[in-house]
Amino acid sequence: MQPTPRSLRLHIGIFGRRNVGKSSLLNAITRQRVSIVSESAGTTTDPVEKPMEMLPLGPVQFVDTAGIDDEGALGRLRIERTKAVLDRIDMGVVVAEGGAWGGFEEALVSELETRRVPVLVVFNKSDLRPPGEAERSPLDRVHIPSVVVSALTGDGVDGVREALLALAPADFFDSRRLVSDLVPPGEVAVLVVPIDKEAPKGRLILPQVMSIRDLLDGESMAMVVQERELRRALERLSKPPALVVTDSQAFLKVAADVPAEVPMTSFSILMARFQGDLTEQVRGTLGIERLRGGDRVLVAEACTHHPVGEDIGRVKIPRWLTQYVGAKLEFSHVQGRDFPADLSPFRLVIHCGNCVGNRREMMSRIHRCRASGVPITNYGLTIAYSLGIFERALRPFPAALEAIDVEQV
Repeated sequence: MQPTPRSLRLHIGIFGRRNVGKSSLLNAITRQRVSIVSESAGTTTDPVEKPMEMLPLGPVQFVDTAGIDDEGALGRLRIERTKAVLDRIDMGVVVAEGGAWGGFEEALVSELETRRVPVLVVFNKSDLRPPGEAERSPLDRVHIPSVVVSALTGDGVDGVREALLALAPADFFDSRRLVSDLVPPGEVAVLVVPIDKEAPKGRLILPQVMSIRDLLDGESMAMVVQERELRRALERLSKPPALVVTDSQAFLKVAADVPAEVPMTSFSILMARFQGDLTEQVRGTLGIERLRGGDRVLVAEACTHHPVGEDIGRVKIPRWLTQYVGAKLEFSHVQGRDFPADLSPFRLVIHCGNCVGNRREMMSRIHRCRASGVPITNYGLTIAYSLGIFERALRPFPAALEAIDVEQV
């Protein structure tokens, strides 16, 4: 058994001034000593993450941030990292002390509301000084819930848990599916899983595992094969599968082996739909046509794996894209959460499937690209386009195909 992936957890960020008890509150909520607690201001330097099962809500990921009223050069770096957390949280907790609510806290709440992130205000240290009516009433008037607690004594902590449960986005644990909505119950999906140097020894990569589980949840059947076994596997089926899903790197061979009438796509394209906005990224893929020699392309990976051999992001995609454009392009690479604040130097952003990130972070990156006028696509879409099988790989997604027609009019 494996824990629920981080990408599928509800992310809850904890924000506030230094030394208001953010880390103490997280420790009290989780009933564990997750964050270091000290009377000295600025103890938390980097965001601290803690996964837990918060029933009946389910799997969540708490993110305890550094105080964003920090000072000095190191303080500015802490603030930057804390602000980056805003891009990937689904809910925000603003922690304050009674009698100390002011413009700083109001700006935090306003920022979260601007991002359409549900927000909970927690007045901590109630054992020293509870908040006055003048602090809580303005929040009540704009329907922002608040809870009074003492992380030191534990008073009110259950109220925080209850408030988080009530505030959780109703659509987070909805019927969003990775693949099972494309494969009716009782039907077969063939999953093509190459085993190469980058495949974790003894394991499958996360999108493959997620697909198998989602098909099982949908009461569909999964047949898992390597690309060299695909043709023989299809011959053994009594009728064509409802869908073939392949690793994007095997697109050409799989496209050749799968009959034209059988829907086919890739794990990466499924992730583009599941974790982001497939239609927007399809539009972004058409930006490949505007690339010219010398243009800069940003390749972004959410994970921080060590590249080996023919790495897809550093070797294969640059090679296929350069061959398609017919001119030398300049590629830059970022990993993890190192996504540039200034996207203006780039003519295209190519993102991985984001299987280790969460949907809000991906949507935030898509929004930033759109605001900067820079098209964003993903690995599978780029590969399919470069290899000339773009529309075939999108056939399972009519809305995405329609976006192509609209853009090309």
